[in-house]
This record gives sequence, structure tokens and C-alpha cells, in this order.
Amino acid sequence: MCFAYDAVPPPLPQGVVPLRFDGQPGNVSQEHLTLTSADGTQFSAYSARPSTGNGAGIVILPDVRGLFTFYEELANRFAAAGVAAVAIDYFGRTAGLAPRGADFEFMPHVAQTKPDQIAQDVTVAVARLKQDNPDVQAVFTVGFCFGGFNSLMQAVSQQGLAGVVAFYGSPTAARFGTPVIDLIDQITCPILGLYGGADQGIPVADVQRFDHALTQGGKPHEIVIYPDAPHSFFDRTYAQYQQESADAWRRMLSFISANTPKGTV
Repeated sequence: MCFAYDAVPPPLPQGVVPLRFDGQPGNVSQEHLTLTSADGTQFSAYSARPSTGNGAGIVILPDVRGLFTFYEELANRFAAAGVAAVAIDYFGRTAGLAPRGADFEFMPHVAQTKPDQIAQDVTVAVARLKQDNPDVQAVFTVGFCFGGFNSLMQAVSQQGLAGVVAFYGSPTAARFGTPVIDLIDQITCPILGLYGGADQGIPVADVQRFDHALTQGGKPHEIVIYPDAPHSFFDRTYAQYQQESADAWRRMLSFISANTPKGTV
């Protein structure tokens, strides 16, 4: 499990001047989407567009619950910072398009996901992001837990990404066969990895091995371990991890800015 159904994304940190975001759309345009993947599958997505962008866009890859309110609100926050965002759902092929509640039994659907299908869905989301936001020059992915793993996989499977961000995405999990740590030579873009040192599911030693492997492979990256933070620390309801969440926001926006032509994030 990653975020609880009632989780809330942390606010943008002090020093980041949003276009306007106070829990309301403000200057952020919001839209629920139905996208069609290459195999003809329709799946749900959510778009948040800034009125004035900065050349960056991001595709949000959820945890095992798929698309729900947390990720819609996260998309709003990115848009408030000037980054156009599209959050996608994984389960169009097995659970359909209808909204799902807290009682959704997601694991049978997670078990049926396939890496090529997720990559197809990301490709469609990237295309829609660029279509709706013509100023976007650089596209990134960000994911959490299962989505963090999937975000790392996009560094291998997606061509043309400017970078990927992974919150507690396992570099050693063999969910789809070969783990990311064994695919270093196929990584095509910079990586930002954000991990909790107290994460019971991802040993710090594995994260450190990943960091070393990326360095040895000459891949641009930054791996951050927050010593006392648990899995899923990036949650406003975890008041004790506000500093870690604010730092994660700053690092994400700096990473996006550094990898966006003339970025102003």
C-alpha cells in the first residue's frame, strides 16, 4: 500500500510562487479526460494546465490505487507552479472508466498490468500534454511506490523524456522481469530518486546500490534518502514530515527547471 485514500499532497513550499492555488482551481484549468491507448483501450486521466506555463510538462504515475483524488490534486499543484500535468489511471483494461472509492480492490488489477501497456498509456498522455500545452518543451514523469517503479521504467522505455522522478520506486523489484538496476545501460534521461530511510519495503542498501550503479554507468542522477522518513512520507497528513516534503518539492522543481530549455520553474 502507498497513500491512503484520504491522503493529501503537501502544499508547494515557501519560496515557490504559485500562479494561484489555495485549494481552488484559480488560474489552473482542470479537466477529466478519457484517453485512448495504442491498443484501442480507453483509460481515465486528469489534466491540470497553467494559464502561463514555463515550458515543462509532467505525466503523473499513481501508486497501486490508480487515479484518485490525491493525484488530481497533485496535478493541480504542479500546474500552480507552472508545470502542465496529466495524471493517468492504469486500469482501463480491467476496471473500466468509472470513478472508484476507498473500497476498490486494486491488487487484482495491479497484477494484470503490463509494462508495454503502461508505456503505451504514458505515450498517449505525453502527446495529449503537448497538444493541450503548445509551450511545453520538456516532458517528465513522476511516480509513487508502484508508480515510482513505473516512472523509473519510463527512463528505459520512453524516448524523448527530459527526466523521470521516482518517489520510493524500487530499483530492485522484478515486477515486470528485469529490475531497473539491471537496465542502467538502457536509461536515456536523468533520474531523480526520493526515498525514505525508514521505508520497510525498500532497503537503504538497495537504494545506495542503485545510486552507485547509476554513477558507474555515467547516468545523470540525484538520489536522496531522507533518514527517518517512511514509505509514503509525501503526504500533507504526515505533519512530522513537512520538512522532507518541502525539500522534495524543491528538488523536483529544481530538477525540472535544470532539464527544461530556458526553464523558469
